[in-house]
Amino acid sequence: MRSLYINGTWTPSASDTALDVVNPATEEVIDSVPAGDPADVSRAVAAARAAFPAWSALSVAERRGHLARALDLLRERSADVAAAMATDMGAPLVFATKVQAGLPLLMFQTFLELLDEVGDRYFGGERVGDSLVVREPFGVVGAITPWNYPLHQIVLKVVPAVAAGNTVVLKPTEVAPLAAYALAEVFHDAGLPAGVFNLVSGTGPVVGEAIAAHPGVDMVSFTGSGRAGRRVSEVAAATVKKVSLELGGKSPNVILADADLAAAVKRGVADVMRNTGQSCNALTRMIVPRERYAEAVELAAAAAAKYAPGDPFAEGTRMGPLVSRAQLDRVRDYIETGVKEGARLVTGGAEPPEGTDRGYYVRPTVFADVRNDMRIAQEEIFGPVLAMIAYDTEEEAVEIANDTVYGLSAGVWAGDRDRALAVARRLRAGQVEVNGAGMNPRVPFGGYKQSGVGREWGLHGLDEFCEVKAIQL
Repeated sequence: MRSLYINGTWTPSASDTALDVVNPATEEVIDSVPAGDPADVSRAVAAARAAFPAWSALSVAERRGHLARALDLLRERSADVAAAMATDMGAPLVFATKVQAGLPLLMFQTFLELLDEVGDRYFGGERVGDSLVVREPFGVVGAITPWNYPLHQIVLKVVPAVAAGNTVVLKPTEVAPLAAYALAEVFHDAGLPAGVFNLVSGTGPVVGEAIAAHPGVDMVSFTGSGRAGRRVSEVAAATVKKVSLELGGKSPNVILADADLAAAVKRGVADVMRNTGQSCNALTRMIVPRERYAEAVELAAAAAAKYAPGDPFAEGTRMGPLVSRAQLDRVRDYIETGVKEGARLVTGGAEPPEGTDRGYYVRPTVFADVRNDMRIAQEEIFGPVLAMIAYDTEEEAVEIANDTVYGLSAGVWAGDRDRALAVARRLRAGQVEVNGAGMNPRVPFGGYKQSGVGREWGLHGLDEFCEVKAIQL
């Protein structure tokens, strides 16, 4: 069993219970991590609080130097990190290399570039009349991260928090924790001062709640389900600490009548199948004009058929297994629910894919004739399941798109870019892509409504970990 990383050393947990790490492609136990205990959290918080005065007193350049050394090591080890994520969470190796490992490297580098650009000016303060407004670190940040992008979500919290002068206690996912341990080794080998970064493995109800409740934690940043996010908020409220939440989505992909339908559908299906559908910002509701609906459904079925599940390490695999047995059962249940609700199963289904006698594999699935009040249109499935909805007018398309408790992401496709932009402005979502535009690591990411509170990525993601003080001169 692995250890915890507290105060610069690998140390045993107060709990003697182990949590198995399972390879979702083979269902074999490949590792184990400590279940963790509130006493471990208290030790980690004490270490982080002790390290905070010296760390926060460093210049921006000095903190950047520590992080730059860590980034160099992470780059050197990225192939091994990608292989670890292909093993413990099932991402195809090509995707794990390019996205699961590559995207965190890009985000890490972007935060360092931002430090170079804003530096002491950003933290040192700006004059507002006769006053000075400065940014300062919160203190100890508790970070609780999920399994779907296990390294990316850690980097989005730990790097800006530490760059701003905070110290961190991380609870990574216990389902796919290998990347978190690799990052802890990177920080250790890079010489990050003891106590600045601490890792306590375990479950959400035990370790996660202990972090959220601890009076020595000044801020909590959480990514995960809405249910768990609400619980983090409830527990943290007792000590009135800041809580940043990045939660779920049921994101719409609005295809307007003048769009390039073939391109829109192909890209839309790819977005849903990405990471085996385990992406909070996946565009899982495709909203199509009725006069082009039959053609769109046919195109979607053909596109989805190209995502046959397979071994993450096999050449050509585009979609791996779901991360766990629990996730497999959840997705299959939703597929069965869609059929019961009266949606038309175009391709896929709840039955295991052919040729998979083991592993948590599911068929890429497309539903047509979906009403927006169906559960498969309103609830986050977190699997490779696309719901296709028809509309008659542009006004109705916008209404359908916004008829959700979520608001994380959205897409718009149109032949006329200005028309697409006009619709994008009407969508209640934190990010909207127009005609499949690529991501920008410098813009804010986060949700409206029940998709969360706060923003990650870029300067907004750095600002999230800063207190603001006004000094009257």
